[in-house]
Amino acid sequence: MERIERLFPRYDDAGKEVILKAYNIAAEALKEHRRSNGNPFIEHPDAVARIACDEIGLPAECIAAVYLHEAARISNDLDFSSEGFGQDILTMVDGLNKISTINPKDTRLEAENYKRLIVSYSKDPRVTVLKIADRLEVMRSLEMFPKPSRERKVLETMMLYIPLAHQLGLYNIKSELEDIYFRYADPEQYRAITNKLKSTEKDRQKLMTQFIEPLKQKLSDEGIAYKLKVRTKTALSIYKKMQKQKVPFEGVFDVFAIRFIIDCEEDRATEHALCWKVFSYVTEEYESDTKRLRDWISNPKPNGYESLHITVKNREGSFLEVQIRTKRMDDMAESGLASHWSYKGIKHEATLDRWLTAVRRALESPLGSDTDPMSAYYEDEVHELPTKDVFVFTPSGELRKLPAGATVLDFAFDIHTNLGIRCTGGKINGKPVKINEKLKTGDIIEIMSGKNQKPSSDWMNIVVTNKARNKIRQKLSEAEFKKAADGKELLGRRLKNWKLELDDETLAGILKKLQFKTINAFYAAIGEGTLDVFEVRKMITEQTGGSSDTAASASDTDRKVKAPMQEKGADDILVIDAKNVRGLDYRMAKCCNPVFGDDVFGFVTRTEGIKIHRMSCPNAARLMDMYPYRIQKVKWSDNPNSGNFQTGLRVIAALEPSVINEIMDIVNSYRASLRMFNVSENDRQGTYDITMKIAVPSNLELDKVTSQIRNLKNVIKINRI
Repeated sequence: MERIERLFPRYDDAGKEVILKAYNIAAEALKEHRRSNGNPFIEHPDAVARIACDEIGLPAECIAAVYLHEAARISNDLDFSSEGFGQDILTMVDGLNKISTINPKDTRLEAENYKRLIVSYSKDPRVTVLKIADRLEVMRSLEMFPKPSRERKVLETMMLYIPLAHQLGLYNIKSELEDIYFRYADPEQYRAITNKLKSTEKDRQKLMTQFIEPLKQKLSDEGIAYKLKVRTKTALSIYKKMQKQKVPFEGVFDVFAIRFIIDCEEDRATEHALCWKVFSYVTEEYESDTKRLRDWISNPKPNGYESLHITVKNREGSFLEVQIRTKRMDDMAESGLASHWSYKGIKHEATLDRWLTAVRRALESPLGSDTDPMSAYYEDEVHELPTKDVFVFTPSGELRKLPAGATVLDFAFDIHTNLGIRCTGGKINGKPVKINEKLKTGDIIEIMSGKNQKPSSDWMNIVVTNKARNKIRQKLSEAEFKKAADGKELLGRRLKNWKLELDDETLAGILKKLQFKTINAFYAAIGEGTLDVFEVRKMITEQTGGSSDTAASASDTDRKVKAPMQEKGADDILVIDAKNVRGLDYRMAKCCNPVFGDDVFGFVTRTEGIKIHRMSCPNAARLMDMYPYRIQKVKWSDNPNSGNFQTGLRVIAALEPSVINEIMDIVNSYRASLRMFNVSENDRQGTYDITMKIAVPSNLELDKVTSQIRNLKNVIKINRI
């Protein structure tokens, strides 16, 4: 019992007793067995049990199941049914034993089938969690395994266990698995990035101190209690950013994030209001990149993650990622679902039951489906893991190895040349995709084909494998030769009818004029109909001294093009040009924020030059009535010249979390940029009151944005302010 007290002090006496009973069985069964490094094998279940206890927070029954599973795996004839263990423990042991029988070389070890096996073998979803704990211990001990075994475990971890840990909200475990994976998958990049992270640590602390200084007073005045953290991205995350953005380490501007952790009561309305308030202070003080705004408090991730993320530019021009969340949200983000598990709390069983139900539902959904929370992880992250190759599967489970960057079309040619030639698209994990879709390790690929499909020259830009390139080039050459033969025969017949001859000198002139590199390409263009034989006739007659009417028509066209464009205007009208003010001192009035295309007038102020107002400005009638002599006629220039006009919008929407992201998506889908966004909740009326400032090039683009927002299901009203 002394050993159990030392290893697992958190459990009550009953929990320690059941663990001790299981440990004694395992110690006896494993006493003659050693690990690859020569140490007693009992070290492995000890370490897995500690992870399950300390890092995940599983109950004592799970710890007992770990020891009994390892004992049963070594001694197949063991029977625990008479030992007095509860049915939950025996069910978990049975599931773990079944999963351990999977042949590591079996092609079923791809993602979707592995999930199916887990579901079929795991009546208790806690088995999945224990497998993750087991894999973490294996990865921590990876150095003791021989190289072939090490490489296989690294691949399995990338394909299966990292996404599973992400799905279950075990973020710390996921990050460590990624770190170890990266260390072995690309040791040179790993060392380079980790060394740079160490050398820049003091700079990150300094940036955080400078960042918070202008915000301290505002937060203090509002009585907002908070704590700041600097969260540095993992080496793997940074590497993926470098690959995706094609920049060096120094070019990744969000190497670290500054995290606001707000200390407040655990009330949804209060938490949301404070997070948005801090968000508003940050975006007022610093220029923000709204395209990188992520609102996971209004619409949390399927695994429960809640936080506001925004990227801002500090005074020195450096980009910083800012995360805003409450203490409860942070506990969830750091510890995942384990943050809700209490060994002493009376609500433990109910909480655990709800979580187990959610895990089972996630595991039973097909990988890549709309209902599968893991699909986002696979799509956004796994495909970017560093490797020189991707490992994919046919629908029958056959493993195929292709170079990184390979597409559906590459896969089709890898299966068979004829399948590649007729490839029209495919399905990845059951989802239809185009032929240029890039493959990711673990994908299951099904090829779609059509009888009438033919390769085109664009295909050369899609494929990366030599086999596909050579076969496409061969087919294109065959097709061009046939078209060239048809074109040559067609032109020959027509020239004979027209009693014209095409000598080598004339042909060379035509090829040069039309910019054909080869004679075959010229004849092929005629054969496929892209070059009209009548156009060829015209060029032959021109080069051989024949008459043509084209010169006169061309001259007329030139005269039309060169005719100067006349602009109507008057000397007393001020022309507003967003990019070139031509020395005139004018600015847009803040009371109505006009944008290019609005009906406007100018008002001559005493000290601030001419201010441009909208005709619909609340102050328009008063200014025109009281100061008619100071009104200046104005008009916009012919185009906005890529102008950037800032205006405000107010939106009243139903208290539906998804509406905020929908509004953000609409703004980002047009030529508009969000400069300020503030949300307040009216619980009595059940509405959001949203105010925002956006920059647009013209009122045309503004009208598009407002129209789309107005058409949203949950939007009640939208006004320009």
